[in-house]
Amino acid sequence: MSAVQSPNVPDLPGISSAKRRQIMDGAARIFAEHGYEGASMSQIARDAGVSKGTLYNYYDSKASLFAAFIEECACEKLPKLFETIGEAQSPEATLEGIATAMIRLTTSPLSLMLNRIVVSEAATFPHLAETFWQVGPCKAIGILSAWLQARTSEGILDVPDPELAAELFYALCQTRITWRKRLQLPVDSDPAHIAMIARTVTRMFLNTFQVGKGPPVPEPVRDDRV
Repeated sequence: MSAVQSPNVPDLPGISSAKRRQIMDGAARIFAEHGYEGASMSQIARDAGVSKGTLYNYYDSKASLFAAFIEECACEKLPKLFETIGEAQSPEATLEGIATAMIRLTTSPLSLMLNRIVVSEAATFPHLAETFWQVGPCKAIGILSAWLQARTSEGILDVPDPELAAELFYALCQTRITWRKRLQLPVDSDPAHIAMIARTVTRMFLNTFQVGKGPPVPEPVRDDRV
């Protein structure tokens, strides 16, 4: 199976990769400091070292700039999340690799910042949440669900609803470490602890969906009075 390919960041006519990087770095700093609503195109232009007119030549609104920023983050991070899919490994090794990468991704400063902004602004700017969902979680669910479907077709796994199973797997990956990080609570993010969580998530998942496994059948209740 081939590795997951990095989706291309849409090209903008007349903008060099260096100029785009300059703008995106400035946007990242301003959005991180002020959130979405508190950020302005003037602040981003100033931080990026470009004129406001130049910024508007490439992005006609703050919403389009933020959408481009989110999409670029997804294009950079998603392939790293699925590196083990392209390797000839057992389902356990593949899923454990994805779980480890997912924990590291969701607890990274960039992901924590994006999650904070999108959640806080979702009610006022629902298009931000939709954009974030489509280029990030939705794509990740699609990639994993396709892999689960393929393993089911091969008779290795038994996954009746691959999309739901993918969502469940990602939810398990957020156990303990990610949720505490999002709430800025003390958390053990040592690599050994992350590895333990990834192994536990994978085992729980495969106990449900691996062929020949499944929820344990309860033993008959013994009635010693008989």
